[in-house]
Amino acid sequence: MQVFDRLKERFGWAARGLAMAGKNNPWGGGDRGEPKGEGGDGPRNPWLPGGGSGDAGKRRSASIEDIFKNRGPEGPRRAGGGGGSGGPTFRLPERPGGKSWLPVGLGAIVLIWAAATSVHFVQPGEQAVVTWLGGKYSTTFDSGTNFTLPYPIQMVEKENVTQIRSESIPANGQEKLILTQDQNLVDLSYVIRWNISDLTYFKFQLANPRNALLEIGEAAMRAAVAKQNLSVVLTGAGRAEIEQEVREKMQDRLNAYRSGITVQGIEINKTDPPSRVEEAFKDVSSAQQDADAALNRARAIAQQVLARAQGDATEFNNIYAEYRLAPEVTRRRLYYETMESVLSKTDKTIVEGRSNVTPFLPLPELQRRARESAAQPATPKQGQ
Repeated sequence: MQVFDRLKERFGWAARGLAMAGKNNPWGGGDRGEPKGEGGDGPRNPWLPGGGSGDAGKRRSASIEDIFKNRGPEGPRRAGGGGGSGGPTFRLPERPGGKSWLPVGLGAIVLIWAAATSVHFVQPGEQAVVTWLGGKYSTTFDSGTNFTLPYPIQMVEKENVTQIRSESIPANGQEKLILTQDQNLVDLSYVIRWNISDLTYFKFQLANPRNALLEIGEAAMRAAVAKQNLSVVLTGAGRAEIEQEVREKMQDRLNAYRSGITVQGIEINKTDPPSRVEEAFKDVSSAQQDADAALNRARAIAQQVLARAQGDATEFNNIYAEYRLAPEVTRRRLYYETMESVLSKTDKTIVEGRSNVTPFLPLPELQRRARESAAQPATPKQGQ
């Protein structure tokens, strides 16, 4: 009993618990009677007023509120026990009427949360989609101040619908080989510029609208390049036509899917031969350029010959028309012109035979001698 008395003095409630554990009846002696007073042999009942001393008729149990407020039947208890020493008692602040401030604080938090999640400011150029519990579509907000039910009853997702977005294909810089009409491969890269035209369709119509845009763009590009030869694609002569065709095909398909996307433009960045055959392609391209140059020269000569033949034919037709008008005069003129053309190339002069004219005169020889004599310098006479 001396051990229990020392524990009771130092630890209070813990000592009384140990004392009660050694008895058959935790509230009294071995005879299961009423608990004895403070001067009796048995331990005191901690739930009785005054720790078991005094009138037994005043006994009552602690209420739930007393337990949570760290109060006993007689008043507030310390953390260490009724008779021992302990730390300071923690108590929530109370309102003047004795009620707790906890419901008021919770209500204020709920009101602030409702106000903060019910007002939405949509910036210019943006739209917002409202859903019930993040699933079922409710409505769409334009720019301005809008109101909804608190989160998570209604959820709002904002998107900039005027922003022009770009998608590069291929995105990782690898080769994108596309077959042309003449059965050649070309490494082609391009950019798709697009924006959101209908936010409701964009959010709820397709599972992944961006992937759909990329797949449709690649299919349209392959179909457009397949209609052009490799030379047209590489030189850029048909780029504008290809870009326009791809944009129109993409927009038609996206409208059919109700994707809520508008294609603003297609821009082809690179058209190169495959890297593995680049050297061979350069040789083929050089040979094609030489062949084109030779073909152009042949065409130029053919055009010249054809133009000369057409001119001669036109001249003959004109002469023939004049001949039909005056055959004798035209025949004589043709004779004279022909003889003049022939005799102008010979070194002999032929004249009609007469008695006082030599039939043959070596006029070229005489002219040559005259030129030689004129070219020699004059020699001084003797004695001068």
